[in-house]
Amino acid sequence: MAAIERRMTGVVARITGLPHDKAFAVQKQYLREHGTTLAGLMKTHAIDPQTFIDEVHDVPIDVIPPDPDLRLALQRLPGRRLIFTNADLKHVERVLARLGIEDLFDDLFHIEMANYVPKPDLATFARMMRHHALSGPATCFFEDSSRNLEPAHDLGMTTVLVGPNALESEAAFVHHRTNDLTAFLNAAATKDIR
Repeated sequence: MAAIERRMTGVVARITGLPHDKAFAVQKQYLREHGTTLAGLMKTHAIDPQTFIDEVHDVPIDVIPPDPDLRLALQRLPGRRLIFTNADLKHVERVLARLGIEDLFDDLFHIEMANYVPKPDLATFARMMRHHALSGPATCFFEDSSRNLEPAHDLGMTTVLVGPNALESEAAFVHHRTNDLTAFLNAAATKDIR
């Protein structure tokens, strides 16, 4: 993500003509106000989304190690495993393959399928749920961004905040928090859904 963020700042600087530090501030402003830097650039500068995505995701991913423990933890989960992401299909496929978990997911819903309207937009959640025929109360949603969990909660999903700062979150719409996804999945109580 650090490499992707540097690329995004570079694109914002090039498009806006701002120096790096001001471009970084604009990038973060777009993220806060529009859900992604891309959505902000599309709205304010009418950029081509795929050109942006191709440029910022063209980073080496060899820093991501294969994760056999995560693979085992995911395999024990019953039901469908789906990916709902603000990333594009190509990037998702690269990361999943690098982690060694690409065959564990039944389907995905990526930013192109959302017409480049990112989470946390409620209409994007609704589109994803229709596409996958999901029921909110029957769905557990894992996310590394707290703000993307609020609409999931409002739709009746069980919400899990994942990441290094997850345990610090006090958001009422977050049901579970973990800074170790593998350990959380291994300890999770699951239901037989046959």
